[in-house]
Amino acid sequence: MKRVAVIMGGWSSERDVSLSSGRGMAQAARNEGYDVVEIDVTRDLSTQLNDAKPDVVLNALHGPYGEDGCVQGLLEILEIPYSHSGVLASALAMDKAKSRDVYARVGLIVAEGGVYAKEDVAADHVMEPPYVVKPIAEGSSFGVLIVPEGANRPPAELLDPKWGFGDSVLVEQFIPGRELTVSVMGNEALAVTEITTLRDYYDYSAKYEAGGSKHVIPAQISDAVTQAALDAALVAHDALGCRGVSRSDFRYDDETNRLVILETNTQPGMTPTSLVPEQAAHKGISYEKLVRWMIEDASCHR
Repeated sequence: MKRVAVIMGGWSSERDVSLSSGRGMAQAARNEGYDVVEIDVTRDLSTQLNDAKPDVVLNALHGPYGEDGCVQGLLEILEIPYSHSGVLASALAMDKAKSRDVYARVGLIVAEGGVYAKEDVAADHVMEPPYVVKPIAEGSSFGVLIVPEGANRPPAELLDPKWGFGDSVLVEQFIPGRELTVSVMGNEALAVTEITTLRDYYDYSAKYEAGGSKHVIPAQISDAVTQAALDAALVAHDALGCRGVSRSDFRYDDETNRLVILETNTQPGMTPTSLVPEQAAHKGISYEKLVRWMIEDASCHR
């Protein structure tokens, strides 16, 4: 029987989401007949893994250290096969500035913007509102600030020590329209989901709280836009060098017919409200079978 270590938790801002993903994945793996050990990751993960002696690591970590190539590098050193993307793809996708460059090089449309010092963004508008300020390497919309059209001042929140997401930020033009997302499983884009929320944008609460958002699957858009989103997600997955499952997020502006890629998640959520399991189910793949696929797809040198 294959022994699977599900690594989860950790110490990033996405710890709670990771624990939810990990517990669900662990139970699914048990249901599929695997010998499962759950590991709440500490900074002594190598010892935790040596004690567990897994055949495969199922990575349910989200955010820095678990999603940015760090854990992937440790697993390569320990020569333990693992799920999801490898070192380079994880690092590229996590860094929103670097991934923007990759997208642009392969012809995907990105929002106008760039990287600025946090103090400069807090001192004055660096572009005409509306625009979005994002941490360069965070997930789950942590730290995202929206500066609306007509705003008299830049986001003062950046100077609050509680913000705490680094000295540099990504500033991008705000793209109006629909929020779309596409999961990729291996070499197949699964479906296009439109996400709607009563909040100003698809923030952490909208993503993970019950009733925080509504997922429309398949998205009620034209066949042409659907195919464009499916194709773009595959291009992003391949250009970054992703493996296993990824999910790319887009904004689609109906008025200009412009599909803009926002980011690619190499460790997308697997919680009860998450989009990847929902899209897999839409394709006839149960949560358990999705997890089994991730385990059997695991390898080193990804």
